[in-house]
Amino acid sequence: MSALGLPLAVVPPGEGAEGFLGTIGVAFKLDSAQTGGNVSVVEHPFPVGSIVPPHLHTREDEFSYVLEGEIGFRSEDQEAVLGAGGYITKPRGAVHTMWNAGQVPARMIEIISPGGFEGFFRELSDVIASGEMNVDALRSIADRYGLELARPDWLDDVVKRYGLTPPPGG
Repeated sequence: MSALGLPLAVVPPGEGAEGFLGTIGVAFKLDSAQTGGNVSVVEHPFPVGSIVPPHLHTREDEFSYVLEGEIGFRSEDQEAVLGAGGYITKPRGAVHTMWNAGQVPARMIEIISPGGFEGFFRELSDVIASGEMNVDALRSIADRYGLELARPDWLDDVVKRYGLTPPPGG
């Protein structure tokens, strides 16, 4: 046990529950219950042409590390494309999105602080898998986790420049 009373959490390579979030995937690596609520860690595979609908977090910050491929990031008026080994922060309160900026599948690790937002990914992937997904279900899940969906003026430009499939509602 750690000083916080938490047992050692072990997730071997390739393990962890997986789901689909509508445009990208999610693999659950460390839940907030395993970290005393401090952080949660998920992995996101990005198919070619995928983009995450723009949004902002009201409760947590995100820290991303690109594992494979190239992933584009836009936060408010700042944009970057990072390859494997690149890191980026996405602070709460800033409208942001991410997309596969290359021609091969990409993958990144997302560290979320404080933990708990992995519950959003779980609920969303469960609703999508059940075939019950609709705008009301999405809004209800987003509201529970303090997530606000956005439609920034710059979205169409990003979609066009990178040849992306527009996100739902886009």
